Amino acid sequence: MSLTEEERIDIVKYRIEKAEMTFSHIQINIEAGYWEIVANRLYYAAYYIVSALLIKNKFEAKSHDGIIRLFGQHFVATSKVEKADGALYSRLFSLRLKGDYNDNYNLSEEEVLPRVKETARFIERIKALILQD
Repeated sequence: MSLTEEERIDIVKYRIEKAEMTFSHIQINIEAGYWEIVANRLYYAAYYIVSALLIKNKFEAKSHDGIIRLFGQHFVATSKVEKADGALYSRLFSLRLKGDYNDNYNLSEEEVLPRVKETARFIERIKALILQD
C-alpha cells in the first residue's frame, strides 16, 4: 500500500481512535457475561493499536497472522516492546479464535477477565510508542 505521509498519519490516528472505541465496548459485555464478545473486543482493540504502530512505521500486513509476525519481528524481537506484550497479543488472538469459531467450547470469565486490565495497559504502552517522536 503506497500512502502519502498525510494519509499514513490520518490512518494511524483513526486506528488509535478505533482501538479506544473498541475497548470502550468491553464493560457492557462484561456486565452481561458475554465472554466471547469481550474476548473479541479485547483482541480487536489490540489489533487496531498494533496495526497503527505498523502503519506508522511503514510495515504492511495482509492478514492477522502477518500483523502478529511483523509485530513480533520488528518490535518484540528488537526489544522495542516487552516480550510479555507480544505474548499477550498472541494470547488475545487465540482467545478470539476460540470464542468466535469453537462450537464446542464457551470462554469463561476466568479466562477472559484478567486480560481486560492487561489489554488496557498494552494499548497505552503501544499508543505511547506510536506517539514518540
